[in-house]
Amino acid sequence: MKERIENIIGENIRTLRRAREINQTTLAAELHIRRQSISAYERGVTLPDIYVLIRIADYFGISLDDLTGRSGASSRKRGSAKE
Repeated sequence: MKERIENIIGENIRTLRRAREINQTTLAAELHIRRQSISAYERGVTLPDIYVLIRIADYFGISLDDLTGRSGASSRKRGSAKE
């Protein structure tokens, strides 16, 4: 499970970065982290901590759920609780 989450987050970061047509160095500078960290996130070697996840989501103007691939997860849980 952890490996899949890493891939989703890394793939989403890469996709968002490429859509803005910025390189890893530029994104890292905007987030005040090292370029190597961006590379590690995108390759799924490591996960950003929650504070970095928030900065990434804010930078791209998306929710944490969207960034982590959890879109719709909370509504599914609410729906099943009513059953």
